[in-house]
Amino acid sequence: MPTSASNVVLIAGGVGGARMAEGLARALPAGALTVIANVGDDDDFYGLRVCPDIDTLIYTLSDRIDRKQGWGVADDTVRALDVLRTLAAPTWMKLGDADFGLHIWRSWQLAAGNSLTQITQEAAKRLGARARILPASDDPIRTKLRTADGWMDFQPWFVGRRCEPEVLELRYDGAEKAKASTEALAAIEAAELIVFAPSNPLLSIEPILGIDGFRSAITASRALRIGVSPLIGGKAVKGPLARLLTGLGIETTTTGVAERYNGLLDGFAIDTQDLVETDDLQERGLSVLPTDILMRNPEDAERLAVEILTWAAALQGHCERAAS
Repeated sequence: MPTSASNVVLIAGGVGGARMAEGLARALPAGALTVIANVGDDDDFYGLRVCPDIDTLIYTLSDRIDRKQGWGVADDTVRALDVLRTLAAPTWMKLGDADFGLHIWRSWQLAAGNSLTQITQEAAKRLGARARILPASDDPIRTKLRTADGWMDFQPWFVGRRCEPEVLELRYDGAEKAKASTEALAAIEAAELIVFAPSNPLLSIEPILGIDGFRSAITASRALRIGVSPLIGGKAVKGPLARLLTGLGIETTTTGVAERYNGLLDGFAIDTQDLVETDDLQERGLSVLPTDILMRNPEDAERLAVEILTWAAALQGHCERAAS
């Protein structure tokens, strides 16, 4: 059942972010959702610019996603990758043929002088994505991880080494010089509600928050700001979040995650398995929504989105009554 909210911004990356985006797109009126996407995972392969988080959002919101693996295009083939393998090229990054088409087009458009924001919006429109998708920045940002083997780029660690090397330190190269895009800042300024997706805070959200102007824009926003926990019972639904938190000495709890967004949240949605942390979160000034946060399918994602939107509307109403 769609809500009447008309201007919602989702800050997202990864599969969890794409699923939250799909749920909100299904629950909101057409044109109400803007997704600001992480670009810290971007990399170049065979001379082509690949933007995994942006692409997963586009494919999910256009119903092209391979739902079994959570990324890539459904029913894609890998004939181009087979040729590259025959030519002894490194092929640990699985890129399907349809996927290659988007990377070729993006790289062609970048070479022609178009911005990543322009390119992303055009691709999302032409491929039928049901929301506006904006890169957090048009400037390059690269997530780097220090392991026992030295510093590694994100994709070789995440895909090439399957997250095996223990991470001792993180940095977001270029974030300190990058500028938040004009479009992303305008979306935040106009938002009625800002939602932090249940994405990996260290790999998907903090590369965005490290961009000049981003954290201050969210802090200054008059919108209600809601986070959704990526943990269920202290464990990540998918991906290396729990291991990352432990390796970096960060508390592997919903409270530990919420503290990564210190000063940026009014409320936090947590799984019912983590009810024991409600008091800790409330002591930090957060309203808490305990619910089933696992998004098993699009219907589940829509159900969670409706619950969050309904809760946000109630919180907004309470704030308005308290102010009057």
